[in-house]
Amino acid sequence: MRRLILAIPLLLFIQCKQQPAAPTGLVTEKAMVVSAREEASKIGSEVMRKGGNAFDAMVATELALAVAYPFAGNIGGGGFIVYRKNNGEIGGLDYREKAPLAAHKDMYLDSLGNVIPNMSTVGATAVGVPGTVAGVFEVHEKFGSLPFSELIEPVIALAERGVVVTEKQAKRIESYHDRFVEVNGDSTKFAQAFKAGDTIKYPMLAKTLTAIKEKGKDGFYKGEVAEKLASFIQEQGGFVTVEDLERYEAKWRDPVVFNYKDLRMISMSPPSSGGVTINQIFKMIEPHNIGKYDHNTARPIQLFTEAARRAYADRNYFLGDPDFVDIPLGVLLDDTYLQNRMKDFSFDNATLSSAVGHGEVEIVESSETTHYSIVDAQGNAISATTTLNGGFGSKLYSEELGFFLNNEMDDFSSKPGVPNMFGLIGAEANSIAPEKRMLSSMTPTIVEKDGHLYLVVGTPGGSTIITAVAQTILNVHEFNLSMQEAVNAPRFHHQWLPDYVVFEPDGFSKELIEELKSKGYKINEERTPIMGKVDAIRVLPDGKLEGGADRRGDDTAVGF
Repeated sequence: MRRLILAIPLLLFIQCKQQPAAPTGLVTEKAMVVSAREEASKIGSEVMRKGGNAFDAMVATELALAVAYPFAGNIGGGGFIVYRKNNGEIGGLDYREKAPLAAHKDMYLDSLGNVIPNMSTVGATAVGVPGTVAGVFEVHEKFGSLPFSELIEPVIALAERGVVVTEKQAKRIESYHDRFVEVNGDSTKFAQAFKAGDTIKYPMLAKTLTAIKEKGKDGFYKGEVAEKLASFIQEQGGFVTVEDLERYEAKWRDPVVFNYKDLRMISMSPPSSGGVTINQIFKMIEPHNIGKYDHNTARPIQLFTEAARRAYADRNYFLGDPDFVDIPLGVLLDDTYLQNRMKDFSFDNATLSSAVGHGEVEIVESSETTHYSIVDAQGNAISATTTLNGGFGSKLYSEELGFFLNNEMDDFSSKPGVPNMFGLIGAEANSIAPEKRMLSSMTPTIVEKDGHLYLVVGTPGGSTIITAVAQTILNVHEFNLSMQEAVNAPRFHHQWLPDYVVFEPDGFSKELIEELKSKGYKINEERTPIMGKVDAIRVLPDGKLEGGADRRGDDTAVGF
């Protein structure tokens, strides 16, 4: 009896500890889409309401973002998806852009071997072969249940009807105005001033989407659209040809799968660095039980920072397109290797990045990608991240076809050891070669708990994608936040080089910053940007869905 009396408080404590946080985001019973714009989320949700599955909704949402969110949504870029079917079957699709056939290792270097400023970031010379259209057709052919025409028709209607400009979108377009004019001339569509409440119509994009509706994948990669696209890029000095477009294929890849405590994580494999890098981060922090500390206090921040420091050092050196380089995943993901990486970690002092790697570089952060998460009524789930790379990609806009083109070539190592626009250092593994896919930080991720679907999560954010996704998962699982609270929580970032921790503005106390400085952490105290716009879904214990739509953008959860 005495043992029983002693055990009751312990049992109550365990039950309290394990009680999941009450939802604070939108809750729906059957299905949900969370994306960067309400218009896209609505179109995807409506597809599922009409009987379509998560894969049908992916096609519709992806294409709708090209209309509603041209900052990053696209048909002129590429991306990755990770999926989990309701029977537990998993997979990933790589529809990342590729280097054109004319590409070569030194294409962005001058005669002295120095990187030519802006050549890999602005205008036609920065454009890789787009993969988005191939990606949606690959998904639809393998898993779609509704006719493709039914999925694209509401997107065409949206392009014709137009999209109402939000406050945030108006500011974004204004901030890029001079670059639009510099690249496209002052008669370009986006040279005009758009204010909140205005409607932007996309009649030429509607025409391009109609060609895709009528001719399928060939409506983009062959024939009139392909010829116009290749001619336009080449006239502007770029490298993509009709042959490059014809040869493009999306590629199915096995995700990176690993366990963390009682979770099973399913994330994207190379040429995305996301899955490998979060695998390393989670495995390095696992022995230290991060959940025993209070959320966003010094010790969990230190632990996460030191794991990220080491993981990014490996990411930058070893990872690239697996079709071109041998990646030692067996070593990088080995428990013993990862424990050894953290052997010199101490809560007393920061590890210097110079002890892990070399070099001093500047960081430029961004959130110029977009992510969406989908769960359907049958329990199928999709996590998808898609991008033009920079905001509005290369800033090159085809008036005739109605869309922006990517500047994805900058994600290669133009020169090993020289940072790209996100401050990431690359090595030989990510050097440029014809038809090679460039390394990415995109981290679409699905999490299972006790064999059941638990979280669908991902974010834009350049090099901060990986840390934002990992922190969001930890916020729910270790710090017992709701999905919406986990997404709203302030974030921090470290990426090996440059050797400083970046904190989101107004999210962390001065006392905390001073405590970390006293232990040798270098803090970026200049104006820091927001980190990512996480769009996520949590499956609640009763099977309902909670959306986490990031307050940092116009992101919206829609479902039924």
